[in-house]
Parts: sequence; structure tokens; C-alpha cells
Amino acid sequence: MKELGRQLVVELWECERNTNEPEEIRKALRRAVDRAKATLVDVQVHTFNPHGVSGVAVIAESHISVHTWPELGYVALDVFTCGEKVLPEAAVEVFCELFRPQRTSLLEIKRGIQL
Repeated sequence: MKELGRQLVVELWECERNTNEPEEIRKALRRAVDRAKATLVDVQVHTFNPHGVSGVAVIAESHISVHTWPELGYVALDVFTCGEKVLPEAAVEVFCELFRPQRTSLLEIKRGIQL
């Protein structure tokens, strides 16, 4: 059975930095796309009041999204890629470098499995 795509659902806990820095998150989304060898379509980042940031990189191969809760030191990350040339784990590494979590969890979901 061959899947159409892979989705990495990642939780980063006890993050040490950058969880409320929209420009750093924007740069990281672009770096993640490059490092994953994906094709960038667009990047959007939104800052919440009083804190928190959500960002998404739309890529030709699907998307990378990030949502932060600075007050909890928590980041939710989703990397969904299609095709065999994209490296979603490389995108996750960028965010671990950016946020420096003390704990992480990763769930991989194979999408579009055809029986």
C-alpha cells in the first residue's frame, strides 16, 4: 500500500524562546519549506492579543502550520506533505531549533492510503 502523503502532528512543550515572535516564526516557516525541499506558495502569520501566533506556509505539496501558546510554553505544529521528494522531518527540525522545547511528541499519519 502506498500513501499519497505524510502528516506529522507535533507538540512542543516547555519551549524556551520565540513563541510570541511573529517575524521569527515567519522566517522559520520559510526556512522549514527550504529545508524540507518543498515548493513555497505563500506564508501568512497572525498575532493574537494578548499573545500567541499562528502561521501557515502553503506549499505546492500541501502545508506547514504552527500555533503558539506563549503563556504555556506550548507549540502545535502540523507538517503535511505529498510526494516522495519532500522531507517533513527536516521542517520539524527548524521549529525545534527556533523554539528549543524541552519535550516533544510526534505522530505520523499516512494520508490517502489506497487499499
